[in-house]
Amino acid sequence: MLQQYNRIMVAVDGSDEAELAFKKAINVTKRNDAELLLLHVIDARAFQTMTSFDTMLAEQATDMAKESLAEYEKTAKEQGITAVKTLIEYGSPKAVIAKYVHEEHKIDLIMLGATGLNAVERLFIGSVSEYVIRHAPCDVLIVRTDLENQSPKEEE
Repeated sequence: MLQQYNRIMVAVDGSDEAELAFKKAINVTKRNDAELLLLHVIDARAFQTMTSFDTMLAEQATDMAKESLAEYEKTAKEQGITAVKTLIEYGSPKAVIAKYVHEEHKIDLIMLGATGLNAVERLFIGSVSEYVIRHAPCDVLIVRTDLENQSPKEEE
């Protein structure tokens, strides 16, 4: 019997890499007749100052995430996916994607866009995708190519 995924999560953040992952997630979800969870993680650490949490910036980020997720959801439904959920979480994207959302929503496949970090950046901050690969208890698919399995062309 072939492996079938029932709950697929794709992390989206507005980047080109996330867009590639989203497009492939639509196809994988349709092939598996699965549920699709669209996740946007707001890194709350980015809004902290030495004395307080900047709520105005956090609210703006949340509003932008809601708009973005609504567009992704609309696109997924137009592509024929009926079981689509959206979720905004706050915290470290690495931990939220790899551990917390998986447990709560019983995800069996996580799809992520490949990050564009260079070797020095990975050394100091690490990539989200690398962390998720190492710590997620389910399958992880890192998307590097478009729907024709071609590497995206670099802008000149």
